[in-house]
Formats: sequence, structure tokens, C-alpha cells
Amino acid sequence: MGCKNCCSICLQCLFGYETNVMLVINNKGVGALFRLIQFLIIAYVAVYVCWVQRAYQDTDSVISSVSTKVKGNILTNSSAAGVHVWDVPEYVIPPQGENTFFVLTNVIPTLGQRQSKCPEIPSEVTKCESDSDCKEGYSEVHGNGVQTGRCVQYSDTIKTCEVQAWCPLENDTVIPKPALLGAAEDFTVLIKNNVQYPKFKFRKRNILHHINSTYLKNCTFDRKTDPHCPIFRLGDMVTEAGEDFSVMALKGGIIGIFIDWNCDLDFPERFCIPKYSFSRLDNKNPENNVAPGYNFRFAKYYKTNESTETRTLIKAFGIRFDVIVFGMVTAVCDWVMLTCMKDRDLYAKHKFIHLNQNGDSVPLVS
Repeated sequence: MGCKNCCSICLQCLFGYETNVMLVINNKGVGALFRLIQFLIIAYVAVYVCWVQRAYQDTDSVISSVSTKVKGNILTNSSAAGVHVWDVPEYVIPPQGENTFFVLTNVIPTLGQRQSKCPEIPSEVTKCESDSDCKEGYSEVHGNGVQTGRCVQYSDTIKTCEVQAWCPLENDTVIPKPALLGAAEDFTVLIKNNVQYPKFKFRKRNILHHINSTYLKNCTFDRKTDPHCPIFRLGDMVTEAGEDFSVMALKGGIIGIFIDWNCDLDFPERFCIPKYSFSRLDNKNPENNVAPGYNFRFAKYYKTNESTETRTLIKAFGIRFDVIVFGMVTAVCDWVMLTCMKDRDLYAKHKFIHLNQNGDSVPLVS
């Protein structure tokens, strides 16, 4: 019998399940204190944790891709280049960029450059009186070529060191005013943005469900009348950034296009829509106006009838638009509550034991 008792005790220990038993005491003072503590805890969770901190929600950060397409044409007539029609392949440089695009607004062209010898642009280090002031083979960092060792006439009163370079040399001291392509403010750009939140397997794009081809051909973004249109007028974006397009077009700059995808997935998907804002990103502080704006150089090469390599050098000023996508989605976390289980009444009946004022137990009746 002793062995059987030991085996029985071991089996009870092995397969028995222990649970806490809660005593319910009918005392108004203790009950009131208990309910007060419960109320304070519930108020803390509901007001601070849920409402203020939103701790009941899970979050995920955005993964995004962006593509852009600019449209528009400009007719110009300048003394340097004559009559010229600028189309997308010429003023959008490069044609494809990663979350960014550049639109040409002003140019300083230097036509018919060839590999030859010519006087260097006058400066403190290039002016000379005789050949002894020039050093053959020397290349000044901010110069335009390699010195030949000769001092030659630049103008009636000025001599400079001769250089082997692309001649005639560029003279970028005079910037066209107004900007040669100032009419670019009427260009439009279609921004296509796809986002996804892997944790919630949620995908969406800024071309919403109600947008079709007919709508795209006629809409332009307007914060008040059409805030969901993905086609933006360049001048409007610059204006919303607090800038004057005609002024910014002279020397260029950088505009940020911000797409905000902060969404709450507790609500239907149709409420998750992007919000657009614009801001100038480069420094235009007049107290520090060294190298203002945004510019670079590129060249177009060709050969003449004599098979001489020739090029047109262009110093390009323009506005670079950086598309910056950010955001986060939130959703309620999953949890299991005993009150939602099928046998919750049965569990409650055996979980709680009530005591009356005499100390007698009173079973909970379901």
C-alpha cells in the first residue's frame, strides 16, 4: 500500500494542475478601496497609456519607391544661342534619378569650343608682363587649362598667360537676367510613390483608387481643391516652400518634396492617404552667400565638316527637387482575453469562491 500511495502522489504531482483561489469578502470599506484602485488603474491605462502614448498599437516604418516624369516646353531667343526650343531631354538632367530630379532654369553657354591655345581669363595669378611670369606645364586649380609658358595679349590693356584648353574660354561672370528658362515654373511633374509596411503586409500608392487616366490628364495638385492629385506645378511647389520662382531660377537651389504616410490601420484603408509639403533645403542666408544656388557644367560634343572635335559648354543653373518619403503605420495589438473564451462561465464558477458575512462559502451561480 505504501508503494501504491507513493505512486499515486507522484502521478498527482505530475499531472495535477494548480490554480489560485480568490476569496470574495463582502466588506464595504475594503470593496470601496478595491474599486478605487481599479478605477485609478483603468484611468491610467485608458488616458495615458492608450490615449496619450498609444501603447496599445504596434508600429511599422515605411519602405518606399519613387519615380517622376516632368512635362513642358520652352522657346528661347538669346544672343548666344539664338532661337531654341527646350524640351524634356534637354532641361531634365539626368533623365532618371533616385528620388530626385533636376530642372534647368538658367544657362551660360559657350559655343564652338575647340582644343587650341588662348589667353587665360584674367586673375591675380594669371596676369603677366612677360613670358617669365608664366610656367610651362603649370595647371592652376581654378584655371581653364595648362599654361604654355607664353604671355599673350588678352585685351588692349591686359596680358595673361596662354593656356592649352578648350577655346574660347568660358566667361561666367554675367548671369542672364531674367532667367533664360524662367517659364519652367509652369512645368508639371507626375510623382508616383509606392509604399509598403511589411509587418502588416500593407501596400499602397499615392495614385489613389478613384484616380484614372482621364482624371490625371486634367488635374493639378491644389491643397484646397485637389489635395490628392499626384501632378504638381513647379511654380506652386516653390511658392509653398516660401520662395519666388523667378528669383530662385537665376542661380538655382534645392526644394524638398515631403510625402507623409502616417496612417492608423485601425481605420479603413481608404483613410490612409499621403500628405504633401514643400521646403527649401539649400542655404540662402545672405550673410553666407559664398557659392549660392545650385549649378554644374556639361558639354555637347560634335564634329565639324573638317572632322574637328567641337563642343558647346553649358553652365547649368536649376532647381533640384528631392522627394523625401516618411511615415509610420499603427495597428491594435492582438491579445487573448479569458472573457472571450467559449467556457468562460465554467472557469469562473470554479475560479471564484464567495464568502458571506458569517464566513461561509457561497458558490458562484452561473
